[in-house]
Amino acid sequence: MKTSQKFFHQLLMMYRPFENRLNVHLAEHQLYRAQWSILYYLAQNGTATLVELSHYMSVEKPTITRTISRLEELGYVEHVPGKDKREKRMQLSEAGNKVYQDVRVTIDQYEQEILEGITEQQQIETIQIMEEIQHNIYKVRGN
Repeated sequence: MKTSQKFFHQLLMMYRPFENRLNVHLAEHQLYRAQWSILYYLAQNGTATLVELSHYMSVEKPTITRTISRLEELGYVEHVPGKDKREKRMQLSEAGNKVYQDVRVTIDQYEQEILEGITEQQQIETIQIMEEIQHNIYKVRGN
């Protein structure tokens, strides 16, 4: 098996168990991965439009709209007045910030457990590799 084949096979073999276990931890907080990804993005970036979120998550805007609607129902996100009235800009609410901090503790613990034995330098190198692969994916598909 070529190294590149093994690389991507290993990536796929790691992804599903990671996401399944992540969802177990998120379920403790009544959240799903898509909801968590939006909370994470907003916590890191302050505000975002639905289009920005759909690009970030590589999903269609209607999918983001449904997820945002659910987060609004939970009181975790709120509208921010934008320059353009048609633009739907969102941010974390006070409750959203609190739930993000609570979930962050759970996720940090999980991530530390699964990174056991992997140095910070190895993590940094892997992040750089993943970013370059992601860049190449977007270049290949023309985005």
